[in-house]
Amino acid sequence: MTTYETGVLVLGALLVFGALVSGLARRSFLSLTAIFVVAGFLLGEGGLEVLQFAPDAGFVEGVAVTALIVILFRDGLEVEFEMLQRSWRPPLRKLVVGMPVTAAIVALAAKALIGLTWTEAFLLGALLSPTDPVLSNAVVTNPRVPRTVRHSLNLESGLNDGLALPPVLALTAALAPGGGDFDWVTFVLQDIGLGLVYGLVLGAVASVLLRSGADIPAHQKSLYALGCAFAIYGLTVLPPHGNGFIAVYVGAIVLGIRRPDLRRTFEQRADDIIEILKLGVFVVFGSLLTLDGLFSEGAAAVAIVVVTLLVARPVAIWLSLIGTPFDRATKAFMAWFGPKGIATMAFSLLVLSRDLAAGATIFNLAALTVFCSILAHGLTDEPGVRWLQAATKS
Repeated sequence: MTTYETGVLVLGALLVFGALVSGLARRSFLSLTAIFVVAGFLLGEGGLEVLQFAPDAGFVEGVAVTALIVILFRDGLEVEFEMLQRSWRPPLRKLVVGMPVTAAIVALAAKALIGLTWTEAFLLGALLSPTDPVLSNAVVTNPRVPRTVRHSLNLESGLNDGLALPPVLALTAALAPGGGDFDWVTFVLQDIGLGLVYGLVLGAVASVLLRSGADIPAHQKSLYALGCAFAIYGLTVLPPHGNGFIAVYVGAIVLGIRRPDLRRTFEQRADDIIEILKLGVFVVFGSLLTLDGLFSEGAAAVAIVVVTLLVARPVAIWLSLIGTPFDRATKAFMAWFGPKGIATMAFSLLVLSRDLAAGATIFNLAALTVFCSILAHGLTDEPGVRWLQAATKS
């Protein structure tokens, strides 16, 4: 097993290396995300075996939980009330229609091609339904992309992590040893219900506490927000055990809407912390990959990737945008740019840490899809923007 000293050395060396090559990575198709995943793979079980983590070890689950708390909190803060008022219909359609359709198509493919049970197949579908356009910075930050498209992709990715979470957790619990006793009613009422209540109440309390305080420096506001994220999670998982992740996400939405100044401060000041956590997840994720594992299902695994990226997402987006004023080129652009990233990675690590019969298979299928998505969308983001610009002008 990897010692703490080795882990710290590897992470430090990779952060230094990433900083040194960041300029080159920005000018090429290979993002830092891909670099860290590949580095984890080369140093992990599939390569030099410098990094060795037991999938069911507390460390792996701890990394996944910590990353999810921060990522979901960041996503929740980014839900701006004003943006929701102005352009909420397209992202809402993609969330309400697109996510379930994506998950269903992936589940059907997994059932037919891999032979998973329906519960396992829908778990894979739920894992692969969130998107992460942050991995395609040229798309979501490029002014050549229409503002409504950038807003739609950003809001969709910010919300779908939290919306994918309940089915992932419910299906994981149903598949866990002893899951035959899983009670969906109890899960909805206790896990989801208490998670929503805790998030609403604690988010409101956090906003009031900050409002009643004295003048606080910007860096302390950022620490306050981060402290709220972990405190909300910790309080929610205490008996009677609500869902801490849902509470964090909902609490962040409440806090961000009630205190937009805190949202802006956190976005400006917490980038480094979030980046380190994300890169840490990428390394751990990559270290658990092996070629034998990724392709254990042979051609069927490749078929799942193709279905996810080229069938499920496009079909789901075209169905969800029926009746909207977007032209065909814009719909095709949004259908393609739904890369799988940090949320799928973190959710997959959480699934892998549980003792599920098909846990390793589901993890490897999700991992292969994420890795292919990172490369495919990294290669096509700039050309895609140029194509959209030319198509919408003609």
